[in-house]
Amino acid sequence: MKFMTLPTKLLLFLLLLTGSAAAQNSQYVSFEKSRTGFPLAAAGKTAPLYASQADWPGVLRAAKDLQADINRVTKLTPTLTTDQAPTGKEVVLIGTIGKSPLIDGLVKAGKLDVSQVAGRWETFVLQVVEKPLPGVARALVIAGSDKRGTIYGIYDLSQQIGVSPWYWWADVPVKPQPALYVAAGRHSQGTPQVKYRGIFINDEAPALQNWSKEKFGGVNSKMYGHMFELILRLKGNYLWPAMWGNMFNVDDPQNPVLADEYGIVMGTSHHEPLTRAHEEWKHAGKGAWNYQTNAATLQEFWRGGMKHMGTRENIVSIGMRGDGDEPMSQESNIALLERIVADQRKIIAEETGKPADQTPQLWALYKEVQDYYDKGMRVPDDVTLLLCDDNWGNIRKLPKPGEKPRAGGYGIYYHFDYVGGPRNYKWLNTNPLPRIWEQLHLAHEYGANQIWIVNVGDLKPMEFPISFFLDYAWNPDQISADQIDDYSRDWAARQFGSKYAASIADILAKYAKYNSRRKPELLDATTYSLATGEWATVVADYNQLLAQAEKINQQLPAEYRDAYYQLVLHPVQACANLNELYYTVAQNREAAKTGQATTNILAEKAKALYAKDAEITKRYHALAGGKWSHMMDQTHIGYTYWQQPEKNAMPEVVTLATDKIKAVAEPTIPPSGSKPRHNRTSDAGFVEADGYVSIEAEHYTKAVDGSSVKWQTIPDLGRTLSGVTTFPTVAPSQLPVGNSPRLEYRVQLTGSGPVTVQAYLAPTLNFLGGEGLRYAVSFDDEAPQIINLHTGLVADNGNRPWEKAVAENILHKTSTHTLTKPGAHVLKFWRVDPGVVLEKLVVDTGGGQPSYLGPPERASGSVIPKEEKGRVGQR
Repeated sequence: MKFMTLPTKLLLFLLLLTGSAAAQNSQYVSFEKSRTGFPLAAAGKTAPLYASQADWPGVLRAAKDLQADINRVTKLTPTLTTDQAPTGKEVVLIGTIGKSPLIDGLVKAGKLDVSQVAGRWETFVLQVVEKPLPGVARALVIAGSDKRGTIYGIYDLSQQIGVSPWYWWADVPVKPQPALYVAAGRHSQGTPQVKYRGIFINDEAPALQNWSKEKFGGVNSKMYGHMFELILRLKGNYLWPAMWGNMFNVDDPQNPVLADEYGIVMGTSHHEPLTRAHEEWKHAGKGAWNYQTNAATLQEFWRGGMKHMGTRENIVSIGMRGDGDEPMSQESNIALLERIVADQRKIIAEETGKPADQTPQLWALYKEVQDYYDKGMRVPDDVTLLLCDDNWGNIRKLPKPGEKPRAGGYGIYYHFDYVGGPRNYKWLNTNPLPRIWEQLHLAHEYGANQIWIVNVGDLKPMEFPISFFLDYAWNPDQISADQIDDYSRDWAARQFGSKYAASIADILAKYAKYNSRRKPELLDATTYSLATGEWATVVADYNQLLAQAEKINQQLPAEYRDAYYQLVLHPVQACANLNELYYTVAQNREAAKTGQATTNILAEKAKALYAKDAEITKRYHALAGGKWSHMMDQTHIGYTYWQQPEKNAMPEVVTLATDKIKAVAEPTIPPSGSKPRHNRTSDAGFVEADGYVSIEAEHYTKAVDGSSVKWQTIPDLGRTLSGVTTFPTVAPSQLPVGNSPRLEYRVQLTGSGPVTVQAYLAPTLNFLGGEGLRYAVSFDDEAPQIINLHTGLVADNGNRPWEKAVAENILHKTSTHTLTKPGAHVLKFWRVDPGVVLEKLVVDTGGGQPSYLGPPERASGSVIPKEEKGRVGQR
């Protein structure tokens, strides 16, 4: 070892760290008898649980959940004691450092090392301790650095023994086990890298609103208790509550009390200052929501919010938008908004009795508020700047590398659900994990790690992406781009067991990918091309996925069926049916143009598919004895503009009278899987056929890395196969010269002259500011053309380039090139700016036909890289 060089030492250190991180996620509970393991349950007995009555109420409550969880798994109920000294051969000791005499006594006696836990944020350790106390041979100790640290330790053990965080919210069954042994040693998940990690219940009418009213009498503490528990089981800590006609602090006074007891940090949405729900202004406000004309009344209103907050944990939203989450009036200006913030902070200080910088606050740079920031508006350094996406999962702004750190740091407000232009999307999950990963990875790398909050609509049916969002927020470094598949399989295994985990993960990945191509609310009969066979392919793919999902449903044990329908089968069934409905409508309208005999048959089929949509919803609402009645009330068929229709509406079909039907041959529509458009061979690369070449980004001939950046594929990102980008994402921009980073693609073209190169790119926004993100493209040795992704694109309603990009989930950019000869060429895609993600390239020599997804790559199977086969979500 003494001959080690410094880089080798560093490498070894990094390897040790990596191993430690991997070990944190390893299974430490065994269901088989273990000689060295701690018997949590064995031989018909369970180890008793002990906690201190002096500990946090939320810790004691979670300990009761552990007691219930052990019973769920073993049908045995351990005792839980909080007022007596532990006794017994083997016991479980639960407590918070500095709050629990039990734990503090172990630390003082040198029995428990908490040097890597004490004083840290939300950190825990589970450790088997020998002879911890007189008369106790061994103890399993769950110790936390603070209230939530201990709670997370408790729930980590619950998940390890087989209780899913979704046991209540998705009816995931618990697999019975006769024995539970905890491996000797120390177990921890470390300290979360994102400090505040939470969800926003929003756009909750009609689904969650109607469901809560029927099941709990309203959106009240009875319902929120289940939600608080779920967030903590998922290792989240933060909630923006339902706010459509709801008043969290007023509707049920137990809401904030219970949140504080559980250990949930509360907040209000970006346009609800000083903890007051906007609905409260409708009931208690007087005059206009206008600071220029009604400042005193607004100040008193906000002061009431701070009085009510008391000492409970909150992140206080500051700033102001217009009434009802609208932009401020035209006469508003930066000076006025800065005065509003100053006045709000004065109220915070006066009502809390401590300097304003000691109360966590955020200022959300949402929509036009970001413009104020860009024009120079500033807030005090301790306030977290909550940066936002465009409501469609594309982050608008990130801190610049090297910027002076802020005491309050930066956060991200993200969306899985949205009400607004170009169209609402509220019904089902349309958020593939690879895209979530790519955008949140940007946030993490650029240092926006203080708050991550995601709009999840009704909570259901966003179970899978919510899990990922909160798991990734805990430790982004633990899930790399090529580990998303592993995450999906592990998540599926935790809900349904390992036997079908790979197949279920594949279904989850595919349906989210298919839905993200065009959100269901944006679908219509014209979305995909009939002429090219694209519609047929889309429907065939969905129906194949449905057949796969139905097959697994029949093979799963009966007790898993309710959970499987909610998490897997229902969205596939509903969306396969919806796509086939619009495809059938498209066929009907096309057939009617020439009076085909199939016109009326297709009209009847479309009506049957529309009726089937209602039957699918009815089946969902009947699950678990009607437990989820109303949760699929959201309308999703019949949109005519951005806002949802009041009820679903059958798409218009054509029915012909008998005398209008002509005996003509039906037009030929290329079927799914029609003849290859071109072939890729190991020698020639991609060969032109029918006037174009279509290439998936990851099928490059050569990737040229730079000194500071490397190309990497993000599997399954995008509308077709995957995305390719460069890492690290914080590497500086670089104009294309010499041997700078690029992807090369060998192509064989039949002619010379002008060709166009269409680049299909993820709809990433210009998060760096300036003119826009760029790439460059060239053939052979020609000078690269630099292309700006964001020319004319502004993330705002009414901006057609942005509306088109988010509706189609793609950015199309085109360059024109003149080739002097036919034959072999090298197409080069050059990296210029970070964050640009390439999905597909199409070289059009004059034969391309319009289609939604672009022409498919028809590569011969022999040249597809072997590592693609069996990949989750692989098409």
